[in-house]
Amino acid sequence: MPAAEDAGQRVRVFWQPGCTSCLRTKEFLSRNGVAYESINVHGNPAGMEALRELGARSVPVVARGDKFVFAQTLTDVIRFLNLDVRLQEQLSPEELVGKIRIVLPAAARYLQQIPAEWLDKPFRNRNRPIRALGHHVFRIVEAFLEAARDGRELSYELIMREAEPALRTGADLARYGAGVLAQLDAWWANCADRSGERVMDTYFGRHPMRVVLERSAWHPAQHTRQLLLILDTLRIEPDGRLSAADLAGLPLPENAWDAE
Repeated sequence: MPAAEDAGQRVRVFWQPGCTSCLRTKEFLSRNGVAYESINVHGNPAGMEALRELGARSVPVVARGDKFVFAQTLTDVIRFLNLDVRLQEQLSPEELVGKIRIVLPAAARYLQQIPAEWLDKPFRNRNRPIRALGHHVFRIVEAFLEAARDGRELSYELIMREAEPALRTGADLARYGAGVLAQLDAWWANCADRSGERVMDTYFGRHPMRVVLERSAWHPAQHTRQLLLILDTLRIEPDGRLSAADLAGLPLPENAWDAE
């Protein structure tokens, strides 16, 4: 039995729909037999207030008593709950850059297939326009690059920066994505730390660059899976569906969207 259940304190998971790390965290805990209280803060003032009382303002958060950990990396969750769990082997930084080079063009293709009138609509139970989701795919990588190049903290605000008003159509977003990909290629070509051991400051703690890069690869990949789900819901055949081989090695959730 996991140590978290022996601690005598309830484990709580604060999350919201469409959040990649939230879904992955809940799946991870369930798979490893950790019972938890699920608190969806989206449109839930009481849940959001409980999150703020802990001292946090973004999700996912795993809490026990008045202690909490940001759950952007499962390693931090394992350490926080004292679990005896081993994670899959991490891809190398070069392999992770290769995955991003596959994911971003795929997202650009899918966004151009989504009808214009749908880009302003939310999807399922998340009150966020599909256009904002599409921008976020590319912004995740761009924010990582800004932090890695400039030695600045990878803050929540940096990642969540909203799209410029000019980014309205799928084609606009695709061009933006192509620019981010060009930035990635230029950064990697000049990156002296190919092992990724240099420590970066982030809003979820200090981590080696390879750990932050892994998150900056699987996070947009998961959101791109959500764009695929949107196309499937609209009965539009995706232009070049991402394959299992394309995503192999990335620590993705099993599902594309939360069923709660």
